[in-house]
Amino acid sequence: MTPNPAHRVRAVRLGPRSLLALALVSATGAAAFAWPLFAPAHSGVAAHAADAPWLFAALLPLLLAVVVATIADTGLDAKAIAMIGVLAAAGAALRPLGAGTAGIEPMFFLMVLSGRVLGPGFGFVLGAVTMFASALLTGGVGPWMPYQMLAMGWVALGAGALPGAGRLRGRRELVLLAVYGAVASVAYGTAMNLQGWTLTQGMSSGISYVPGDAVGANLARFVAYCLATSLGWDLPRAVVTVALTLTLGGPVLGALRRATRRAAFEAPVAFERP
Repeated sequence: MTPNPAHRVRAVRLGPRSLLALALVSATGAAAFAWPLFAPAHSGVAAHAADAPWLFAALLPLLLAVVVATIADTGLDAKAIAMIGVLAAAGAALRPLGAGTAGIEPMFFLMVLSGRVLGPGFGFVLGAVTMFASALLTGGVGPWMPYQMLAMGWVALGAGALPGAGRLRGRRELVLLAVYGAVASVAYGTAMNLQGWTLTQGMSSGISYVPGDAVGANLARFVAYCLATSLGWDLPRAVVTVALTLTLGGPVLGALRRATRRAAFEAPVAFERP
């Protein structure tokens, strides 16, 4: 039977429990990233601003484990796990090719394309697992790793949630993914800046974090911090993601879709007598 091109096969189906777990973890993760801008001056979080990133770093792995376990319990079968293993290994192998060199990270384009083909649930798990595997491979294990896992999960999840997955093909789809990849690359760097920015508190500069200061004042300092420290990494990451998506995106999307059809994730399982 010829597959219907308008039908999108999802390797992972998100049920109500999975969606709830994902929403709760994402809300907690957003608080873990954005608390420096909104913590009141006399709050306990602002009073322990130097310790807060470590506390969230200890909490996030537990929450990520919960959401991955929930997704696995509701819709992650052996074929999807095998696909995650292959793509996570490929993404982890791509990261050292440019990590630390002006923000050149080719793994981003693979995460975006994989999330697009295999859906948001698969994308979130893949992004988190890939970042974990690459951290072990490159020795990048530290308090920043849970933040990276969550942020990359969001990147791949967002790609899976883009519109037109069942009908948009060709150059228009590649342009859509390239634009998303560029925005996601900069957004990822901005989120990771929020994670590390609090460590600059107490420095006598116009970019350091001031616990409990007005939102506008801290936001202005944070923008200056991004411009001074990470824009030289975020923009090359975006450029590389766009270039790889436009040049290699067609063949990679085709290979991912063929592998998805052959895996027959949505085929019913039937047992027959021998």
